Amino acid sequence: MASAHDVAAYILAQRGPMTAMKLQKLVYYSQAWHLVWEEEPLFEERIEAWANGPVVPELYRAHRQRWELKAGETLGGDPARLTESERETIDIVLRSYGNKPAHWLSELTHLEPPWKDARQAAGLDDGQRGSAVISRAAMYEYYDSLTSTAAEEV
Repeated sequence: MASAHDVAAYILAQRGPMTAMKLQKLVYYSQAWHLVWEEEPLFEERIEAWANGPVVPELYRAHRQRWELKAGETLGGDPARLTESERETIDIVLRSYGNKPAHWLSELTHLEPPWKDARQAAGLDDGQRGSAVISRAAMYEYYDSLTSTAAEEV
């Protein structure tokens, strides 16, 4: 199984320089949609509901104190560890979310139940620091419901 670092390295290789915040959100959405489409996690590291949106703490530690990350900065990851299916998931996520600004992605996650519910369950207010875990079950349930809604509209 890939790691969040492998996913981040792949995203940077595909999209080039971006802010650390944007990278975190793209890694989050890659995990969420992989759970829905493949019914298994893309990576094992946990995701937490931080004040600015979902964050993989282990990945954060690799890029801490840096605003922008560049292609070729692996952050300890290797894109070659990804399977074809994993790359396909990330590529779809990048087509859907990759051109959005970091702040837009952060705001989107604030509107979605996985982040909101994790923070609410932990008693965290907007802007308050915290490390509430966003469960894979919550991610799967919410994003899978989006596919069900889209299918019903067709």
